[in-house]
Amino acid sequence: MTTFAAVDLGASSGRVMAGRVGPGVCELRPVHRFPNEPVRAAGTLHWDVLALYRGVLEGLRRAGPVDGIGIDSWAVDYGLLDASGALLGNPVHYRDSRTDGVTAKVAATIPEDRLYARTGLQKLPFNTIYQLVAAAGTPQLEAARQLLMIPDLLAYWLTGERRAEVTNASTTQLLDVRTGQWATDLMTSLDIRPGLFAPLRQPGTVVGPVLPEVGVGTPQVIAVGSHDTASAVAGVPAESEHFAYISCGTWSLVGVELDAPVLTEASRLANFTNEAGVDGTVRYLRNVMGLWPLQECLREWGEPDLPGLVGAAEAVPPFQAVVDLDDPVFLPPGGMERRICERIGRQPGRAEIVRCIVDSLALAHRRAVRQAQELSGRRVDAVHIVGGGARNDLLCRLTAEACGLPVLAGPVEATALGNILVQARAAGTISGDLSAMRALLRETQHIVRYEPRGDDAAWRAAERRLGG
Repeated sequence: MTTFAAVDLGASSGRVMAGRVGPGVCELRPVHRFPNEPVRAAGTLHWDVLALYRGVLEGLRRAGPVDGIGIDSWAVDYGLLDASGALLGNPVHYRDSRTDGVTAKVAATIPEDRLYARTGLQKLPFNTIYQLVAAAGTPQLEAARQLLMIPDLLAYWLTGERRAEVTNASTTQLLDVRTGQWATDLMTSLDIRPGLFAPLRQPGTVVGPVLPEVGVGTPQVIAVGSHDTASAVAGVPAESEHFAYISCGTWSLVGVELDAPVLTEASRLANFTNEAGVDGTVRYLRNVMGLWPLQECLREWGEPDLPGLVGAAEAVPPFQAVVDLDDPVFLPPGGMERRICERIGRQPGRAEIVRCIVDSLALAHRRAVRQAQELSGRRVDAVHIVGGGARNDLLCRLTAEACGLPVLAGPVEATALGNILVQARAAGTISGDLSAMRALLRETQHIVRYEPRGDDAAWRAAERRLGG
């Protein structure tokens, strides 16, 4: 068997996992977890990327000798390098307000239907394209000579190699969805310099050995699905192509896996995105707010006992209150309980707030799964929930009821598993396509099945309350 390190950076924490892979074996063990806490300075919200890198190095040292390292993270954010390769300041956080109003500015130059036809990307105000337009004319961007997405930046610090892995590149809204190449004409029309963008590489490409001076040995760094959702979808233990996935954490990424993008006007208006996946697949999905509102409430409440709160929420009658979690009012950090109560129109207790969030998230899952089938023409027979949300028994049960489909929950660590399986295949430890990797997951991982037993009429009534 071979051992690989999966570096997985999320919006609230990072971790390093060690994975052993061999015939009939796919095991993970946590090595190191560290916080990912944004920092506001001079009115701008930043990622503390040097603290993240320190956490990565500590995790790699604790992992011991490994045969490969793969890095995945959230999407859209980037670091800028000067002519010497030095980082020009901490990357700006996608929740920063600098992109307020920028979508309209871009649409005045590139109409939204034309932009979607080229990039296939969901309109989100924090997409990289809007961040770069917002940063136009700043001394930092003027001094920059290269842009690297977060996983590519860390890979550069480990190996000295500068490339752009395609799954994360596809979230910039600057990649041509049909050709898989940078859309340089879109860049120039927005006064974004094409020379900022590194050559592309595919998941499974060997980046190079870790530099000796880094101090963690010299294993190979291997490009994986560096957008964490790309690795998570690779880690879905599906038996056939007729599945929907929900990668559920801070965000819920809800969609289906396709061979080609869906670029219809109906798809654009429904705000579905076509992002690159492992092995040339297309992740056709919608971003749903996910567990972010619950995470923010828990933070405001001083991190109370979550299982106890969820248990109390389960005893609350359903649909006492529901909110539209796609409302941009829930995007910024801070004051989440107040904003939920304003939408509800009263001040309920904490258990009812939790039940409101979970009911509302299950409704959002229902809507996205239904739309993904209608817009793509792909029939769905089961829904796979992976990531942290797979631990939430109430959410998994309600999602099965809301969708009217079996829900298979797990693995919780799908992102790390997808990461190490792509590494293992690149190293020759395993072989085969995505189906073969998923068969290994079904053989080795714990999965819980939830059958739909709810009242569909009640879910339809709840949808009508939200205008769905």
